[in-house]
Amino acid sequence: MTFSGSYRAGDVSFLLKPIGVEPILDLDEKERLIQSGRRHYSEMLSPESLPSPAYLALFRDAFAANRQRMARDCLRLAALIAARRDGAITLVSLARAGTPVGVILGHLLRRVFGRECSHYSVSIIRDRGVDEVALRHILRQGHSAESIVFIDGWTGKGVISRELRQAVDGFNARHRSAVDGGLYVLCDLAGTAACAASGDDYLIPSSILNATVSGLVSRSVLNQAIGPDDFHGCVYYEQFAAHDQSRQFADGLVGDAVALAAAEGVPAAQALDARAAATTSAAYMAQAQRRYGIDDVNLVKPGIGEATRVLLRRVPQRLIVRDAGAPDVAHLCLLAAEKSIPLTIDATLPYQAAALIRSAVDG
Repeated sequence: MTFSGSYRAGDVSFLLKPIGVEPILDLDEKERLIQSGRRHYSEMLSPESLPSPAYLALFRDAFAANRQRMARDCLRLAALIAARRDGAITLVSLARAGTPVGVILGHLLRRVFGRECSHYSVSIIRDRGVDEVALRHILRQGHSAESIVFIDGWTGKGVISRELRQAVDGFNARHRSAVDGGLYVLCDLAGTAACAASGDDYLIPSSILNATVSGLVSRSVLNQAIGPDDFHGCVYYEQFAAHDQSRQFADGLVGDAVALAAAEGVPAAQALDARAAATTSAAYMAQAQRRYGIDDVNLVKPGIGEATRVLLRRVPQRLIVRDAGAPDVAHLCLLAAEKSIPLTIDATLPYQAAALIRSAVDG
């Protein structure tokens, strides 16, 4: 069974199985379980709550400030996709950060570029790969392997883009298919995406919120409730419906992008130096590990999007920002203050923000 969450039926088909999951209330215990290897992060969910009025105000400020930039990048990415695919296009967004981007791109490909376009949202999990039940379902619907384009919001240090490529390569070998495992994103900080609209670390407004900007769907889950023929799981937060921003957010960005295309034409693709981005990423990861005494690279999360995830659902050890007065990091500084997380200002930081997860081994 597929469903569209709080989006319109034509916006997206979530290839996820709605299940009940008892949230892990003790985040310190959750970190100990993950970092000790006793539980995989995909088996557990942190409690999800509605944003505070102050935090929601920051989301609205970020949307107002960055909506034109995001709209332009969505338009640019849609143009790149249209140029690289012939015929019908099958967008496959990675739940859940990729879902709002996929919804927007689907509308732009149809309305601005006149292309036939379908959109599915599927699960990918670090160290577990992409949901192959979902991929097989997409191919059974009559979509060609060559039409598939994987979508996400951004890359941080490139873990998911590498996971995706490896998983799809394995899928193709087993099923004799030709799915392109490259990832298409709005901003590529790691230099690992197949295609990106930008290489800059800027605040993508949808990264600030969780379910209420992603169709009321949780992060994907892979636990004992998921059988071999099931899609990966999720929780559907129907109780948040009155506070949902998902349609309003996507519709606003689509309207902005369509207006930009009419007024200015489609923006030209930017030349992105993926090799330079990858070099910067590797150098920063090594420097951060040395400076802060971190053995596990998974505890370092570069970029605004990744830092936001850490402060919302992990146990942060430190927030690092390049400029604490920059509007793009205001929500991070608020979260750090609310949670009494140490804040470090580093003018040499190659990104606007980074976050460190506290080591459960060190206590």
